[in-house]
Amino acid sequence: MEYTSASLITKGRASWRYGRIEVRAKLPLGKGVWPAIWTLGTDFQSNRDWPACGEIDIMEYVGKDPLGIHANAHFAVNGQHQDDSGTLVADAPLEAFHTYAIEWTPEAIDFYFDARKYHSIRLDQADSQGRNPFRAPQYLILNFALGGDWGGPFEDRILPQRFLIDYVRVYQQTEPGTKGSANRS
Repeated sequence: MEYTSASLITKGRASWRYGRIEVRAKLPLGKGVWPAIWTLGTDFQSNRDWPACGEIDIMEYVGKDPLGIHANAHFAVNGQHQDDSGTLVADAPLEAFHTYAIEWTPEAIDFYFDARKYHSIRLDQADSQGRNPFRAPQYLILNFALGGDWGGPFEDRILPQRFLIDYVRVYQQTEPGTKGSANRS
């Protein structure tokens, strides 16, 4: 049987460096589902390969772990893949809409499930050879995968499934020396 999956990608349309990115979503239920809200560096595939371009997983959920909400940052230090991850075990995360967010500053990325901060990474740990992918713009990806290495096998009987997105909001402060105040995209 063939399946169709979708991704919404802002590459070439919008990207951000620092700020708050939040997505209010309701997750699918079933073994093998793998919805994600994440970012990639805008230089992915043009100047830098993964993970050197940087990846911020605002939220990953895998159906084989029905209570775990995952946060990850992937990057390279001296050419070696590194990651920093955290997991929140949430009561009934699939029963309602929840807000998944990061607050990204020049010092750190903090990960939130609703108003609860459950993981934080320091940006300086991704410094390598005078570069840091988390001090450069990233674009946003919303996707719903089925199966895969982490999602695990799934059975047709769990279908149909839906990954519902209520809204995506990005808040940024204007750069010092420019007109205006905080903006919302």
